[in-house]
Amino acid sequence: MKTKLEVKGLCYSYHTLAGETQALLDISFDVKDGEFFVIVGPSGCGKSTLLSLLCGLIEPERGTVSIDGKARDESHAAMGYMLQKDHLFEWRTIFSNISLGLEIQNRLDGKAREELAEMLDTYGLSQFRDARPGQLSGGMRQRAALIRTLALKPDILLLDEPFSALDYQTRLEVCDDISTIIRTQKKTAVLITHDLSEAISVGDRILVLSSRPGQVKDVIPVTFSREYDRPLLRRNAPEFSAYFNQLWKELRSHD
Repeated sequence: MKTKLEVKGLCYSYHTLAGETQALLDISFDVKDGEFFVIVGPSGCGKSTLLSLLCGLIEPERGTVSIDGKARDESHAAMGYMLQKDHLFEWRTIFSNISLGLEIQNRLDGKAREELAEMLDTYGLSQFRDARPGQLSGGMRQRAALIRTLALKPDILLLDEPFSALDYQTRLEVCDDISTIIRTQKKTAVLITHDLSEAISVGDRILVLSSRPGQVKDVIPVTFSREYDRPLLRRNAPEFSAYFNQLWKELRSHD
C-alpha cells in the first residue's frame, strides 16, 4: 500500500516568558493511502499539537511532513480538519452550514449543490436541510460537520476527538456511523483520541505517544476478521480485550 503521509524527526516546543516547554520530540511515522490511523497518549503529550503540525497551522522546529512523497508545502493534497465541537453557525441552515467551505472557495455551483443534497440524503439528514443547528441532536450535528468537511473532497482527514463532546451512547453510534462513512469513501484518516476502546474499534494501526515531551513508544497494527467490519462489531470480537490490554500496558509503562 502506498504511503500517503510521512513524518520524520518532528520536534516542537512552546516558548513563553517562563521558559521553553518541549511538546514533541523526534516523532516519525507514516500513514498508508486509505488507512485509518489512530494516535493515543496521556493528556498533555502533544496529540493536538501534532495534528496542527500535520496540516501546517504551526511549523516544526525540526523534522519534515511529506504528502505523496512531496514536502507538505509543495503538495497540492487537501486536508480536512474535524474538531471536537461541530462549530455550526446557528444563523445558517444546515444546508448553508455544510456548504460554507465551498461558498468561501467560490465553488458552490449547481453540481456541488447536487452532491451536497445527495450526501444529506445518504447520511440521513435530508429532512433537516432547512433546519437550524439547534434543532438537531449532537450526533446529527457531527454528521453535518463531517459532510461540511467531506464536501471539500480532502485527501486526508484529521480528526481531533470529534466524538468526545457526545454522551456515551451517542458517541458509540456516531463513531460507528462516521468511521464507516470514512472507510466507505476510502479516505486516509488520522484520529486522535483518549478512548482506547474507540481507538481499537476504528483503527488500522495505533500510534502510542509517551508523556510530555511526546515520543513514539509503539505503533500497533490492529486486525479483525471480516465479520467484525464496523466499530461496534469490533468491540464484541475475541481479540478486542487483548488489544485493549496491550494499549493499556503501553500507556501505563514508564520510560
